[in-house]
Amino acid sequence: MKILIATDGSAFSGAAVEECCRLFPNLANSEIKIVSVFEEDYALAAEPFTISAEYIQQMADVAERQAGHFCASAANLIRERIHDGEPDLKIEIVKGPPEKEIVDLAVSWGADLIVVGCHGRGFWGRMLGSVSDAVVHHARCSVLVVRKP
Repeated sequence: MKILIATDGSAFSGAAVEECCRLFPNLANSEIKIVSVFEEDYALAAEPFTISAEYIQQMADVAERQAGHFCASAANLIRERIHDGEPDLKIEIVKGPPEKEIVDLAVSWGADLIVVGCHGRGFWGRMLGSVSDAVVHHARCSVLVVRKP
């Protein structure tokens, strides 16, 4: 089975990784891709308050490093939970809108399942843009949405 696990480094993403390991204890026989998506959504003010290109690049670099850290943490958690061999783990860091990039990666990689955490913000949170809600509605494969207890 090919499982795509999306993480944003939150406790909600950690709960999703934990639940995935609990539901699928034999992950050693699966291909797992852990993805973290970061956005460059830095609002640029009008002159004379524009942000320098160097500063924007530094912010993007920090966001990318942080996404890499989130993926590495999720991979370590999976390795801790799986005791029957080493799972085939890959990490991917992507820039763009998370809801779009997660679905696109699942399609291009041929994922059988997408695992995401849910912040549980309710109706208004979904109206403002819920990544898990968008993934559920646009993915071509099954999606496991995990709520943190």
